[in-house]
Formats: sequence, C-alpha cells, structure tokens
Amino acid sequence: MTAPEHAVRAAVDAAYRDEWGQVVATLIGLTRDWDLAEDCAQDAFAAALATWPRDGIPSRPGAWLTTAARNRATDRLRRDTAGNAKLRQLAILARDQGEPPVGEIPDDRLRLIFTCCHPALPFEARVALTLRTLAGLSTAEIAKAFLTAETTMAQRLVRAKRKIAEAGIPYRVPPAELLPERLASVLAVLYLIFNEGYSDQDSRRALTAEAIHLARVLARLMPHEPEPL
Repeated sequence: MTAPEHAVRAAVDAAYRDEWGQVVATLIGLTRDWDLAEDCAQDAFAAALATWPRDGIPSRPGAWLTTAARNRATDRLRRDTAGNAKLRQLAILARDQGEPPVGEIPDDRLRLIFTCCHPALPFEARVALTLRTLAGLSTAEIAKAFLTAETTMAQRLVRAKRKIAEAGIPYRVPPAELLPERLASVLAVLYLIFNEGYSDQDSRRALTAEAIHLARVLARLMPHEPEPL
C-alpha cells in the first residue's frame, strides 16, 4: 500500500518529534554506545523516508523505527565485532527482538533523561546532551540556539559522552534516596532550555517548545512525582 510523499514527510516529521528520544534511549540501553545509537536512529528515519512511500505508513511508526534502528545496530556490531564484549552485545540485541516495542517500555527514556542530566556533568553539557539525545536537535541547531560556535558545541557533546563512559555514570533512574537531588538537576536543565526560548530569534524560540515537550514526557514517565507536574 503506497502513501503520498507529503503524507510520508508529515508522518516522519511527527515520528521524529515523538519517537526520536525513545529510539535512541532503547539503543543506548542495549549497546551503551551513544554515537552508535544516534547514527542508527538517523539511519532508521532515512529508511522510513525511502520505504514508507512504497510500503505505506506503518500503524505504529515508533515500533517500526525502533526495529529498523536495532537491525542497523546489529549489522554495525557484527561488522565491528572485536572480542567477547561485542559478541555479548549482539546476543543482547538478538534476545531482545521479542520484547515489546519501545513505546511500551518508557524506562529507557527515563534512564536517558537522568543520565543526560547527571550532576557529575557540567551544567552546559547537561543542556546540550539533553537537546541532542532526547530532542534530536543537531549540533548546529543547538550551537545556533545558544549563540555558540558549532565546533565548540561539538566538543562539549564529545566531552560529555566521554565523561559518562570514563566516570561510569550509570544508565538508570537513581534510587529513591537520590531522586530529589537528581530530579532537581533534570528540572533545572528543562527550565533553562525553556527560558532560553524567550528571544526574538526563531532558533531560540523553538527551545521553549522543546522544553515543554520534554517536561511533558517527564511528567508522563513519573506520574507519582509532584515536581514535574
């Protein structure tokens, strides 16, 4: 069943906004490789633009995109396999093929929010990483919004990812006794993003919408916590 090009473009744009963070979070949870996760998510959305006009828009775009991204990650890991660690990652990917799609497992995205906003990261790095991995903004878009050189922003993102790996920052929702501190860090990031959106520049006004969107995601994922509401 074919689909007109304008309908496919609209569906992919909507899925990018609604599903990007979920797809990336799932792949990071499986591979612990942030760059691989982002690359494979991008590949999945490109594949959607190429195949949905021919095959039709799937009833569950998020599930389709997650499967496509996961398959791409599997292929990449097979080509790059080096030792038992990579083989174990492949085993995890194969085992998880039968699990429910990402839209039914919100914990991965919740883990990603708390990892991006971990207090061990510099505050500006938390902001940049949140916009990149959860909102799907490009490095150029983030740099433009914060009036920073793209190379500077790219270095900031690289350092943040390296810090997560080298410091062993856990990819998880913090335990109950740490939740108030960590949640405050997350909310501070979202609040800054929201405030940065108040500007005469279109590139910065878009940040307000992204902050509201991410805050709503957080509220849905943590319905029993009063602070995000």
